[in-house]
Amino acid sequence: MYLKSYKELINEAIMKFFFTPFCFLMIAIISAGQTNPNIHFFSAGTILKENIPYNNDSHKKHLLDIYLPQHAKGKIPLVVLIHGGAWLSNDKYADMGYMTKTMTTIVDEGYAIASIDYRFSTEAIFPANLQDCNRAISFLYDNANKYGFDVNRFAVMGFSAGGHLANMVGLSKNNQVADFFMKGSSTAFSIKAVVDFYGPAELVLFPGSNDEKSPESILIGAAPLSRPDLAKKASPITYVDKNDPPFLIIQGEKDESVDPKQSKLLSAWLNVSGVQNELVIVKEAPHYGVMFDVDEVRNKVLAFLKQQFK
Repeated sequence: MYLKSYKELINEAIMKFFFTPFCFLMIAIISAGQTNPNIHFFSAGTILKENIPYNNDSHKKHLLDIYLPQHAKGKIPLVVLIHGGAWLSNDKYADMGYMTKTMTTIVDEGYAIASIDYRFSTEAIFPANLQDCNRAISFLYDNANKYGFDVNRFAVMGFSAGGHLANMVGLSKNNQVADFFMKGSSTAFSIKAVVDFYGPAELVLFPGSNDEKSPESILIGAAPLSRPDLAKKASPITYVDKNDPPFLIIQGEKDESVDPKQSKLLSAWLNVSGVQNELVIVKEAPHYGVMFDVDEVRNKVLAFLKQQFK
């Protein structure tokens, strides 16, 4: 019997990702290797600090971009953006490309955005990508005075796989799980709020949870149904407790990749634990796209941030 190598399995998963509905983000906006494609849609005067190394190394995925309002006064609230891509594709420019009005409005309101990259699961399995997210936020916290951030007003926002990671950051921080942080990395930061766009909450709910070639299997190094212990460790709902920050959860009604049950389950667990949250189901909306950049959703996001940052 021929046994496929791990590399072959990864290649099959990537092919499966690109040619099936399990596509966490638009392939068209993948922009690896080019200069920042997003700065043009921000308001004139928006300040860009680009390709900042956050881990004191040369790894191409240990970089972040910072967008600052032109005339910010005092300490600036910060929204940390975590991109999607099935944990194995895309970059810190992704998602912003179809959320242009929302991104612009956040900065125009006087908030900063830091968009981060992280290692793909094809390079290092979970919790490596979560370690990277926490390390990036730790860097932003440690350098808050340099960039003008208010360390008491940090929020995380993620899309799809990035929503999963944003949820993990927000929910697990107060659990102080040692291997969710790089060795020697500060854990002093706190998360004031989480904005979750269609992020997975429970890995075993995926149709591919018994398929070793699925993205969620590559994320943890095994099929979730064969290793429920690993799946539990990487599932945000595992870490829900009464001390978690408020959540705004936004989900497409007709999401073909992340079942709306995922967001409903997360909201239900937050309710059980008494954590403030709101679940917004966008009618007719698919997994991603401009239907999430409309006034109704954008106003929800801005009102939520304003409330949590006040």
